[in-house]
Amino acid sequence: MPRIAELKDKDGILQLYRALRPNDPELDSAASEKALSEIIKSPNADIIVAEHNGKLSSTCMLGTVPSMAMAARPFGVIEHVITLPEARGNGLGKAVLTFALNQAWDKGCYKVLLLSGAQRVEAHRLYESVGFIGDVEKGFVAKPQT
Repeated sequence: MPRIAELKDKDGILQLYRALRPNDPELDSAASEKALSEIIKSPNADIIVAEHNGKLSSTCMLGTVPSMAMAARPFGVIEHVITLPEARGNGLGKAVLTFALNQAWDKGCYKVLLLSGAQRVEAHRLYESVGFIGDVEKGFVAKPQT
């Protein structure tokens, strides 16, 4: 059953993030606890988690962005959709995404955005199964020059 992450979930969330992004710089314990604490306190961010066999096995993050468009309704952004390979096929990804979308609708969002690597066809099927439509808008990404 999906739920909003708590501080006790820090190590499990970090393990999930390493599964998705193994080359990211690692946060030390204090920095990761501070970051998660700030996310938990924010009214505009939620990390959703789900367990499988007693282990955090799936997550996604929902950010809500205040807006002046659409009668000042916010929009949502979902990022870091991850399910551990050994837990796939159990409906966890669909469950955390559905939970995140329901959170967004409860917060009054008029739409929710999600970007995905163009080659991740299996993930795209998951996103479509919860209501995302891949050809309504085109996404663009800018990253800092390094």
